[in-house]
Amino acid sequence: MDLRESAEDRAFRDEVRTFLEESLRGDFAVVRGRGGPGDELALFEERLAWERHLGAHGWTCVGWPKEYGGRGLSLRQQVIFHEEYARARAPGRLGHIGETLLGPTLIAFGTTEQKERFLPPIAAGTELWCQGYSEPGAGSDLANIATRAELDGDEWVIHGQKVWTSHALWADWCFVLARTRPRDPARRHAGISYLLVPMRQPGIEVRPIVQITGDSEFNEVFFDGARTAAANVVGGEGEGWKVAMGTLAFERGVSTLGQQLAFRNELDAVVAAARRTGRARDPRVRQRLARAHIGLEIMRLNALRTLAGSTSGTLGGEALIAKLYWSTFHQQLGELAMDVLGPAAVAGDGEGAGDPEQVAALRRLFLFSRADTIYAGSSEIQRNIIGERALGLPREPR
Repeated sequence: MDLRESAEDRAFRDEVRTFLEESLRGDFAVVRGRGGPGDELALFEERLAWERHLGAHGWTCVGWPKEYGGRGLSLRQQVIFHEEYARARAPGRLGHIGETLLGPTLIAFGTTEQKERFLPPIAAGTELWCQGYSEPGAGSDLANIATRAELDGDEWVIHGQKVWTSHALWADWCFVLARTRPRDPARRHAGISYLLVPMRQPGIEVRPIVQITGDSEFNEVFFDGARTAAANVVGGEGEGWKVAMGTLAFERGVSTLGQQLAFRNELDAVVAAARRTGRARDPRVRQRLARAHIGLEIMRLNALRTLAGSTSGTLGGEALIAKLYWSTFHQQLGELAMDVLGPAAVAGDGEGAGDPEQVAALRRLFLFSRADTIYAGSSEIQRNIIGERALGLPREPR
């Protein structure tokens, strides 16, 4: 893994930086630094306009091949783009589920017709997506899904419930895992299909889940006779498990580097708060701040070596530790933020600890990060995966 930048890479970094600095002015100045975890409901219309601005200027889907509307950037250039995006404090992306999850899945598994229909609106920022995986009885154990779909003429008819569905209130479409064949206890992954379902139709009800942050990023989604075209099944009927696992692999992609730069912005805010409150003079606090800095550097380097892969193009065991590592780190950063704020963390508008909006952002960091070790695979599940797949330990008894 060579971390040195070429002259071409530096020129590209300057291009990205210039575009973002020029764009995040005027009408878009208000979205700067908004829309991250715990702040997902902020300025929806303005951030939707930002998505379309990015699409109009060719700055969405930067890693997609050019024939599908992307830029076809190298891995190195994708990393640079996401780093600069986070460094500029550009807003949380509304289109990331379509861009980073569904789009690559369709490129890998979709039909020509599916690619032609669904990829251009994602790249343009004109259609938003959500993910219909988890259910009340099927979270980390995804093979336990009960949502079902039956073919009625040229349409699938869907019944069931999904939960923890990010952006469901806003999404135009949802990719849904549903059983299209009877459950086989001996082959739990068989008979699941990956369906593309329009959200704005009778038979779909979305109920927001209010979080401790006060936001409702997550939702319950109820399907009661919702319909989608028979052709909107990805990878073939009954072959959805393979497609779903492909989607989860794409979730660990280059955008994780941007996530880490967002963590860097948060750490910088914690350091600034420590200086304002005087807690930066406490040797124990300084040590914790130093450890947080070192932790971010380790996270970045591990992500880079993971993305670089091996000479065969496969990923090693280092890829398996990423989620467990960053979720634990982020929770500890939230706890550090509260300790740095002191009484301002829980009282009033945070007077004496800085700008009230900055104090509110650090509070959101703490509150939202409590969920980090649960969603996208709980820490218990992540440890099992590391033990079984990386270390070769026996499977946990059922």
